[in-house]
Parts: sequence; structure tokens; C-alpha cells
Amino acid sequence: MLMKKTARRPLLAALGLALIAPLAAQAQDIKPRLIRFGYGLAEASNQGRAAKVLAENVEKLSGGKMKLRLIGGAALGPDTQMQQALIGGAQEMMVGSTATLVGITKEMALWDTPFLINNTKEADALLDGPVGDKVKAKLEEKGLVGLVYWENGFRNLTNSKRPVNKLEDLSGIKLRVMQNNVYLDSFKILGANAVPLPYSELFTAMETNAVDGQENPYNTILSAKFYEVQKYLTVTNHVYAPWIVLVSKKYWDGLSKDERAVLQKAAVISRDFERKDTREEAAKALVELKSKGMQVSELSPAEIGRMRDKLTKVNAGIATNVGMELWNETQAELAKIRAKK
Repeated sequence: MLMKKTARRPLLAALGLALIAPLAAQAQDIKPRLIRFGYGLAEASNQGRAAKVLAENVEKLSGGKMKLRLIGGAALGPDTQMQQALIGGAQEMMVGSTATLVGITKEMALWDTPFLINNTKEADALLDGPVGDKVKAKLEEKGLVGLVYWENGFRNLTNSKRPVNKLEDLSGIKLRVMQNNVYLDSFKILGANAVPLPYSELFTAMETNAVDGQENPYNTILSAKFYEVQKYLTVTNHVYAPWIVLVSKKYWDGLSKDERAVLQKAAVISRDFERKDTREEAAKALVELKSKGMQVSELSPAEIGRMRDKLTKVNAGIATNVGMELWNETQAELAKIRAKK
């Protein structure tokens, strides 16, 4: 009889755990919440698809209690406007360019450094490692919380005037750049007439010849149909551009530990999906842009070297701006990543 009782104990313990598990899940401190999530690109873009994955996982991980209301197409305004709305607590979440955050957090200028990152492997290791975390953490004192970096991709030039095969071909081209001093300074030094303009106004500006060209990753050039108003594309890969998923700190501070964990975990899942999706799409996008009639040229290593040399002053300025400690840490981290190849 004693043996039977002893044998029953593991079974009872297992049943007890099975009963406790759902109760523990129910006991999580998660309230019903509707979260506005803004982004700049179209719903059919890589940004839109990843936003959907984020929303699905927030709902799933919160047991259906937390829901994201996705608002794309810059309907809530350009990145700069949404960032201010998050800081003020008028909007909960967004994804946008790190470049437009430089005016808020100077360390974000690190990601604008021309020719800093050579490939996606380096990008992932740097952004998801200690350097990326350190830059993200700086946002909190400004009223924002950075969850993860998504990939926008390597930026390339397009214009409606002429093929750009060498440095001199940029001379006088009215080139739209983001509202960011590094981009403004870089393209002015390279000879272009750099014009700061919100992304939401870009297509019309090119259509009406207010600007001659712009620079963005292949995915954006395709999803925004820039090929309709741009003939020439030059593969420069001049900057690796991340996006960052942000939460209003005012909103974040009002969330429970469990609710924050839901958003963080869902963000990581969306990041992994988004990077894979973006990279697959980028390869297809270049082929499709050629089929749409865009004339594609690739800068030679020698011309890229000439551009890099011209921008030495810009890079020195970035190093001073973000702080030499962070700059040196970044260079050391990149050396470590490259040594692992």
C-alpha cells in the first residue's frame, strides 16, 4: 500500500503542475490595451509586413489582451513627428529611421557613418551587441525606449538626370536627403545639392522635379515606385541604415513587467522575421527595378575609395559628436567581428 502511495506522488505532482501552469499564465499582470503603432512605408512593404508580425505576436503572447493598431503610410506624420508624439505620450509605438533621431540623441549619428559596415553579418553583430545596446539605452533619458533594430538596408542612389559612375557625376544633382546633418554634410562634400525633405513628400518632389534624386535601399525604391520618376540607380552601399522599434517612455513606465516582456519578446521575433524578409526582398527588388526600366550602374571599388577619402572629415565629426569612447568601442567591436570570419 505504501508503494502504491509513493508511486502516486509523481503523478499527483505532475497533475498539480499542469493545473498551476494555466493559473500562472492567467496571473500575469496584463491588462487589455490598444497600442497605436505608426510607420512610414506602405502596408505592402517590408516594414508593413514586419509590423503585422509584431502585432500578431503581441496579441498571441498577451493571450489576446494587448493589440497593436497598425497605422502605416506616414498617416501619423513623418518619423520626426511620430518621435515627438511618443516623447509627449500622444502615441505609444512606432518604427522609424535611426537617422531622424540624431537631433534627439546624438549617439544615433553613429549609424549614419558612411561605409562603416561592410555587410549584413557585421550589421547584426554590431547592432545586437554591446554597442547597439549602449546607443539604444541613451534614448531613455530623452523620453523614448528602443526595443530592437530592424533592417532598412544598404542605401543606394537614384536620380533622373544622368548615370552616376564616378564622384564628379554627383555634381549639382538636387538630392533629397533625410533631415539629418550627417547626410546633408556628406552629400554636399560629395558635390550634390543636398535638400532635406520628409519621406512623405519625396515622391511628389521627384515627380515635379523639385529634386532630381534620392538615396534609399532597393526595397524602398521598389515599394514606393520611385522607378516611375527615376531612371538611374547607382549601387553605392554608402550607408547601412537600421530602423528602430520605439515605445513612448511615458507609456512604457505605465506598463507592468509582464506587459513590457510581451512587447520585448514580440519585437525580437519581428526583428528576426524582418531582417530575413528584407534581405530576400532586396535581392529580388534589384532584379525587378531593372525590369521596370531603371538603368543600374555599380561604383567601382576605386570610386568608393575616392568617396570614402572625401568623407574622412565627416567621419571625424561623427566620432567627436558621438564621443570618442563610443567611436573607439565601435571600431574595436567591428575589428573583433571581422576577426571571427
